[in-house]
Amino acid sequence: MSSHQIGLERLTMDQISRIIAEKTLLQLSDAAIAKIEQCRSYLDEKLARHEGPVYGINTGFGYLQNVEIESEKLSQLQHNLLLSHACGTGEEVAPEIVKLMLLLKIQSLSYGHSAIALATVSRLLDFYNHDILPVIYTQGSLGASGDLAPLAHLALPLIGEGIVWYQGEKIAVSNLYEKLGWEPLKLQSKEGLALINGTQFMSAYGVFCLLKSSALMNWADAIAAMSIDGFDCRIDPFETFSHVIRPHAGQLHTAASISKWLSGSELISRPGKQTQDPYSFRCVPQVHGASKDSINYIRSVFETEINSVTDNPNVFPEEDRIISAGNFHGQPLALTLDFLCIALAELGSISERRTFQLISGQRGLPPFLVKNAGLNSGLMITQYTAASIASENKQLCTPASVDSIVSSNGQEDHVSMGANAATKCLRVVNNLERILAIELLTAAQALDLRKPLRSSEAIAALHADYRGFVSFNEADRLLAVDIAASVVFLRTKEGLLKTKEA
Repeated sequence: MSSHQIGLERLTMDQISRIIAEKTLLQLSDAAIAKIEQCRSYLDEKLARHEGPVYGINTGFGYLQNVEIESEKLSQLQHNLLLSHACGTGEEVAPEIVKLMLLLKIQSLSYGHSAIALATVSRLLDFYNHDILPVIYTQGSLGASGDLAPLAHLALPLIGEGIVWYQGEKIAVSNLYEKLGWEPLKLQSKEGLALINGTQFMSAYGVFCLLKSSALMNWADAIAAMSIDGFDCRIDPFETFSHVIRPHAGQLHTAASISKWLSGSELISRPGKQTQDPYSFRCVPQVHGASKDSINYIRSVFETEINSVTDNPNVFPEEDRIISAGNFHGQPLALTLDFLCIALAELGSISERRTFQLISGQRGLPPFLVKNAGLNSGLMITQYTAASIASENKQLCTPASVDSIVSSNGQEDHVSMGANAATKCLRVVNNLERILAIELLTAAQALDLRKPLRSSEAIAALHADYRGFVSFNEADRLLAVDIAASVVFLRTKEGLLKTKEA
């Protein structure tokens, strides 16, 4: 099995995608080990000769910053910190996101500005490599002092507390350690704070949403192309001339993508068409393209974040400085997660409109894309479902980042609410997937009803693959099954889509 060395190079979204897909193991590079050990040694030596309070190292936390802690109690201080801050509630975080949290926490700690012990990072690596995934909850973070509650749950197993998923079952950490012959760690000064300060909950959600968004953007183009032919649209809006005079990168990319999917289609090239098509077809390059450009910007923000140190205080051994600042504040992520919700919701909004047009009984297609309409309702209610989900996405686009609630007795008086932005963003991503699955269901039905006229070879091949999951709708049947199968198709055939686009 391949391995990825933390600390050798900048971590990118593409690397993370490969690490996940290939089930790559993690290792610390020699450079990362040296930085971690240097920083820990510096802090130990500093505390041995320093008198007076240093925030979070020999003091209480937040509003309790002015309470000094005796040196012999510093380990207990860090232990107590994890226990007291593990206040999560709500639904459990998906295991794949928990695993991303581990990866991103290890990455952040590897820079040697957190004074974490090497043994602690090594144990986090063991969790990642052995799929020991702490049970974490979706609610509890304000996204400002980092993701305190979720990260406390992530770190609890280090000290022998909490519950984890291991080999397909939930198990108490005490029982897991007995099974593996491990001992709980005794945290040193600063370590608990290094573990729970940080943005890895928000970041992991954002990375997961962005990786899934990349696939859904490709699907949005492919399915739109199928709908364009299914609705007997014109090719003119996708020709290069109109786009080079308004050269937004996403618009240019989308027009080229749609044109490539439709190349060689009998349907798109036949004469006698209407002079214009509705905006949901004609403006695909402009709408899809704007979302693509937005997502590329959001991706750049997250790639900066996952290669950053986001705990507090920050330790600088070479400068002999320990600085209490605010790198844990999630504002950059909160704003962009809200932006990502909007960009994805718009892809769903225009998709639902194409579904609406396809079932409307226009342009030679039967009402609701079914024979014997009246006796059969056909795909009528699929549009209801898509409309309901699209509307929910609009509601979820209310920004979390404009909200703030004072906490810690006023010490933490402005918070990002980035964690709420993160969890609702995942709901938007999953909703978009369902909306596109419904459009695919209707577009495929429309193409079958256009026979013997054929679409392009690329679309015909995609259509044939889809028909292996969902058959042509001859008469009314249980459509929830078809929608679920369409979602499965989108998830399992992503590689096929990339091959066709290449």
